[in-house]
Amino acid sequence: MPAFRYKLAAIAGLAVFIVSLALAGSHPLHAATGPSSSSVLSPLAQQGKRIFGFTPKYAAAWTGNTLSGTDCHLMDGTVPHAAPLANIANLFPAYSKRAGHVITLEQRIQECFVRSENGRPLPVTSPQMKALVAYMQYLSQDGVKGRSSPGRGLVPLPALTGDSSRGRAVYIAKCAACHQPSGAGVAGAYPPVWGAEAYNTGAGMHRVPVMAAWVQHNMPLDHPGSLTPQQSYDVAAYIDQQPHPEFNPAYKHY
Repeated sequence: MPAFRYKLAAIAGLAVFIVSLALAGSHPLHAATGPSSSSVLSPLAQQGKRIFGFTPKYAAAWTGNTLSGTDCHLMDGTVPHAAPLANIANLFPAYSKRAGHVITLEQRIQECFVRSENGRPLPVTSPQMKALVAYMQYLSQDGVKGRSSPGRGLVPLPALTGDSSRGRAVYIAKCAACHQPSGAGVAGAYPPVWGAEAYNTGAGMHRVPVMAAWVQHNMPLDHPGSLTPQQSYDVAAYIDQQPHPEFNPAYKHY
């Protein structure tokens, strides 16, 4: 949960098996969104994709954990209903409920750094910010200004109440093999879902309805969509109750 990085060199044999199951399934985890395959990334956009896929490596000064952008926005932001980035550059500036005002794309990226990355705001004028924006513009080049594209956001679930005790059982049965019983994940393969290296309490994934919707459509990796909405709420409630870094209130305007 929040995602699988698709970087499994260290456990390649198992990875091939798991990924093949995911791609063979009826659930469209592998369907990509964004520009046509004939589009070519500029060098700046290529660097942005690298930063997005390996954020602690290429933006180390502004990250506070081991998560990368692709851990929440699967396959570098190209999977429908896994918080994809298709057309995102055409949707900003936009009103942010969380911030309470209109924000730019750069400010939205900063939100991710101070919340999901548990770090510091990435400077707007930094090379890393320019590269990330270039990558998002690349993913948005076939979109329409101000109009959402198919597969944007998450698939909404009915409003339910999660039960953390049931969620623990779901986690052990469906999640722990990858994300570990400790929630720490496996470095370079499966991201942590709680603990010191996970997202902080200000992140979107720390809201049970958000995580439940993300999980129900995208996890487990070998059979996405197999959890019921109630199971998704339950496991999200369980993860939500585990330790996470505290959000820095100095960044509450992000």
